[in-house]
Amino acid sequence: MKRILVIHGPNLNLLGDRDPEHYGNDTFEAVNNQIVARAERRDFSCDIFQSNFEGAIIDKLHEARNVYDGVILNAGAYTHYSYAIRDAVEAIKIPVIEVHMSNVAARDEFRKTSVIAPVCRGSVIGFGKASYFLAVDALFEVFGGEEGWGLAKK
Repeated sequence: MKRILVIHGPNLNLLGDRDPEHYGNDTFEAVNNQIVARAERRDFSCDIFQSNFEGAIIDKLHEARNVYDGVILNAGAYTHYSYAIRDAVEAIKIPVIEVHMSNVAARDEFRKTSVIAPVCRGSVIGFGKASYFLAVDALFEVFGGEEGWGLAKK
């Protein structure tokens, strides 16, 4: 069974309360339960981690390289300026999918640039909580799941 890790960055623990127009009404716990259920349907073991601290996210990424087969990362605002998280993603050598619930390209100007995207396997943005589900499905394909997406490593 493949093991995946979902990392939520700053303020995502406030899902359900924070800006429902961009992030929906589901609570953090509800979204996580749905992510884990989706992962289990893909025969993944899935752990969830959230931190508002950049260093804790970096430490978790470092740990992931020896424990997990892939990572789904919503780095929150760190996406736009954390070269330290970017370097950690690049260093761990396992597939990382960048996720954002809102369409960051259609929001504030500063949100339009992701410094982590170039070192991620791919990005899923703008589909609310379904962004996480799509990332689970993408990892399934990366690991050689159902044919059709052409994402599996050659």
